[in-house]
Amino acid sequence: MNVCLKMVVSACAAVSVSAWVGMGGTGVAASAEAELVEVRRIWDRAPHNAFTDLVRFRDRWYCAFREGKGHVSDDGKLRVVSSADTREWTPVALMDWDGGDVRDAKLSITGDGRLMLSGAVRFLQPTQGETHQSVAWFSEDGTTWTPPVEIGDRNLWMWSATWHKGNGYSIGYSVTSKPFIRLYRTRDGRTWETLVDDAFPGGTYANETSLVFDGDATCYCLLRRDSHTPTAQLGTAEPPYTEWTWKDLGVRIGGPKMIQLPDGRLVAGVRLYDGKVRTALCWIDAEKGTLREFLTLPSGGDTSYPGLVWHEGVLRMSYYASHEGKTSIYLAKVRLEPSPQP
Repeated sequence: MNVCLKMVVSACAAVSVSAWVGMGGTGVAASAEAELVEVRRIWDRAPHNAFTDLVRFRDRWYCAFREGKGHVSDDGKLRVVSSADTREWTPVALMDWDGGDVRDAKLSITGDGRLMLSGAVRFLQPTQGETHQSVAWFSEDGTTWTPPVEIGDRNLWMWSATWHKGNGYSIGYSVTSKPFIRLYRTRDGRTWETLVDDAFPGGTYANETSLVFDGDATCYCLLRRDSHTPTAQLGTAEPPYTEWTWKDLGVRIGGPKMIQLPDGRLVAGVRLYDGKVRTALCWIDAEKGTLREFLTLPSGGDTSYPGLVWHEGVLRMSYYASHEGKTSIYLAKVRLEPSPQP
């Protein structure tokens, strides 16, 4: 397979995936299970562009990410750009916080049909041990946004929101010396109640998560861990989602994003650390408790934090990477082979 990387921000020449592998890329660049249709660099205007998410809202595409001077810097803001075709992108919002570094943009559509952007503020001058606050903005049309709303609890970093049957769910992880994850629930995206105070008891530095609801019942949670036990976990819970069981996936990941395809398969975009660091697509087998890479995106260095959307039979994936030098935002289109018949 020879797939061109089509760039729209710069005038650099097209580069094939096979050429990227030859220049030091690693992993599964070509797969019988997937076709990498194209990858476009869609944004690189800030010194450092990173930590993405992607959603389709009112027949348009929205991608959100952080702009700043570096991976960790005091000037972080959340940028939202929009496109009708995923080729030409227009900025529609730039969210900042006076006295704070705003991080990790996440997009979702609320139960009543509003576009929600969430993130976390790292206070530049913490007071009384309070270092972080999760925040959210809302829009009816993708262009006009509300002022920021503080959500959740101080020092609990709410990673993303997933909506199911009119309720929003989010897991916040502690940024203090006492690590734990807390499951929240909301009806309006503004007021959140604690559903499970410690959803992964005894877990060492459990942090970033992605939630998926399977039809009307089961909730799955893809969980990142770090420290001396860095392997990812897959959590499972049935309504009312207060009791969780966990399986160790045996692989270290970063920036997890998981969705369920119409045929029931669970697919995740993650950062992988074995060998050369890269952004990859992986299958999640909930019954076996496994995570298996099937496609590597052109990536490397400072990379990952994808957004995933399945639309008209094609998987769209936003992510960031620094394999071309500058840390930039990319949009990939991936065609997946049908699930093999049992």
